[in-house]
Amino acid sequence: MYPILKKQVLTPVTKLYVIEAPEIARKAQAGQFVILRITEEGERIPLTIADYDARAGTITIVVQELGKTTRQLGTFEEGDSLASFTGPLGRPTEIENYGTTLVVGGGLGIAPIYPIARSLREAGNHVIGIIGARNKELLFWEEELRSVTDELIVVTDDGSYMRKALVTVPLKELLESGRKIDRIWGIGPAIMMKFIAATSEPFGVPTIVSLNSIMVDGTGMCGACRVSVGGRTRFACVDGPEFDGHQVDWNLLLSRQRGYLDKEKEALQAYEAQLAENKR
Repeated sequence: MYPILKKQVLTPVTKLYVIEAPEIARKAQAGQFVILRITEEGERIPLTIADYDARAGTITIVVQELGKTTRQLGTFEEGDSLASFTGPLGRPTEIENYGTTLVVGGGLGIAPIYPIARSLREAGNHVIGIIGARNKELLFWEEELRSVTDELIVVTDDGSYMRKALVTVPLKELLESGRKIDRIWGIGPAIMMKFIAATSEPFGVPTIVSLNSIMVDGTGMCGACRVSVGGRTRFACVDGPEFDGHQVDWNLLLSRQRGYLDKEKEALQAYEAQLAENKR
């Protein structure tokens, strides 16, 4: 069992958990992920590591309550335990001193972009950050990102906080300015990453994305997380989760992500019905 040492509400639908997992924390690096189960009978869900502390033996995850499992996890409190917590999985981010780097986090992607930005800065890079959310209420970790970047741009889709824009707008402006950007990381919804890659491709700037696709075992055995990159079938769990965004078949990825929407909706409805029944 893996105890929850800390729980923090970041937004109405986003919660942070600090999990006691010393063996994972000792080996964790930026860009890697864990797969957890909240109960013995529960589904396995992948979550990119938002932070890690080898000395304290903890892993931090940030969860957005969208489906049945994440909604159920949202009811867990400090002192509760997770049934399983497996990791670190996947290949870590390739950290070097590239020069000027740009990290872009959208929505929940703000969390996993944080350790990448921190590691890049520690390696001597000049780090520019862009973070965005649909509105101010859904934005989190602004100050955390400011602490690990040299410049930070904040946008909201509806203009309720800072600049009204999608993250791709300041990204394109920076690239068009002629300023030398050596490498870009973009993490967020698949559609957002698709357009980050499309924005940077004409400028020839290497662009890395994190594909948190459907996963079951996390070891490359089940094939559920297969993606097409550069015309080759790759597995996000063992070959990734980070890939060259200019080589990803985004249309195929988006299509595969929609494959279980009906099942996910049914599971959530059944869970909500059970909750309603329990309240009677």
